[in-house]
Amino acid sequence: MAIVRYNVHNNGRRHAGSVNTRQLPDGTALTCAHRKPRPSLVPSIMGDIDAALRMPMRPLGNTGLEVSVLGFGASPLGGAFGAINEAAGIDAVHHAFRRGINFFDTSPYYGLTKSETVLGRALRDLPRSEVVLSTKVGRYGVDPRDFDFSAARVTASVAESLERLQVPYIDIIQCHDIEFGNLDQIVQETLPALAALQSQGLVRHIGITGLPLEAFHYVLDRAPPGSVDVVLSYCHYCLNDTTLLGSLPYFRTKGVGVINASPLSMGLLTRGGPPDWHPAPPPLRSAAAAAADHAAARGWDISALGLGFSLRQPDVSSTLVGMFTREMVDENINTALRVLGSTEAAAEESQVLAEVADILAPVRNLTWPSGRPLPSQGQPGTQPADA
Repeated sequence: MAIVRYNVHNNGRRHAGSVNTRQLPDGTALTCAHRKPRPSLVPSIMGDIDAALRMPMRPLGNTGLEVSVLGFGASPLGGAFGAINEAAGIDAVHHAFRRGINFFDTSPYYGLTKSETVLGRALRDLPRSEVVLSTKVGRYGVDPRDFDFSAARVTASVAESLERLQVPYIDIIQCHDIEFGNLDQIVQETLPALAALQSQGLVRHIGITGLPLEAFHYVLDRAPPGSVDVVLSYCHYCLNDTTLLGSLPYFRTKGVGVINASPLSMGLLTRGGPPDWHPAPPPLRSAAAAAADHAAARGWDISALGLGFSLRQPDVSSTLVGMFTREMVDENINTALRVLGSTEAAAEESQVLAEVADILAPVRNLTWPSGRPLPSQGQPGTQPADA
């Protein structure tokens, strides 16, 4: 078996700015280059805006962080849903921040590092202390063999992400799609490696992400208390699937903050339908398309209904939505503010939601297999979804 060595120093390119070198407990020198910020553009980005048009915040578990109820999912900055204009993507980040979004989530997997790179260029112009930045380790490509949760690789990965994001620390570092790794390795090797980086001040909080909720339970039941601060669940709190609700009391007892991603079920709950790679079974695809058509006939966008539904859950700290233009930012924020401005949906919206629920009832909570079989299960694993 070939042994691959990862250099955790910078890649040899020269940068204007400081280079921080810290030594890990095993003697490894961890070096990260940081560019000096350009002349501040913050005043123009943070121009006056009516407080009523800015996003509200919620606490994130026991982290002490306050995150915007609507979070900026940066996978589209890597081209996850098609080619993007980089300048427009950077402008979208700035505009989101100006309107009160402070939580930005990315991964080296998104666009094979492009998302982190573009987001890093945008973050240079924002005050670091006012941004909650999340990225991931463990997933580096589209093939199941591209997962690597070893201590050496996640240590190198954090250094690489710090350089691409042009920041001195990461607020939340997450193990990406843990169901494709060995869960015992994540408990015994990955989390301790991230804790070592936490002790160095390179990361502040540690999280795990994935599709099967059972994988979260497996890790949290075995990891030392307090070693996992955040879980990021996707596609399990949306119009067609609310299975996340059953795990919320458990997460609360563990002191873990909850982030909900893919409130539109990775594109299922849109007029245009999901991308070709979407793993949803045909009955779920058909029902979602019928629900979208019905909502449109009643004068409602299924995406706005779906986002509003997810945002109303008070036990979820932030709901991540992929965005890459100023127009998308405004559309999503305006939907969020409309929804959060009242405790209940308006009568007409409630009626349409009930009708959509009836259409989706035959496939409610229908999901798809993801990852390796869990240690207590025997179902076959699958190719990873693009999340």
